[in-house]
Amino acid sequence: MAVPKKKTSVSRKGLRRAGQHHKLYANNVVLSDETTGELTKKGHISPSGYWKGKKIFDTKADKEETAE
Repeated sequence: MAVPKKKTSVSRKGLRRAGQHHKLYANNVVLSDETTGELTKKGHISPSGYWKGKKIFDTKADKEETAE
């Protein structure tokens, strides 16, 4: 297993991390769902259970409506 020979100083660690602000503060792209119009992150299922215009799963609200 590779082990560093000397301790990395705080300043060297800071210099290495200095150029990574684009990873820390990246803007999440928010899209509106085609069927419901809800805002979702890219690659995520909408809160009502839709993915790319298709119903994937039933939510609690859907189950309560069908039970009544």
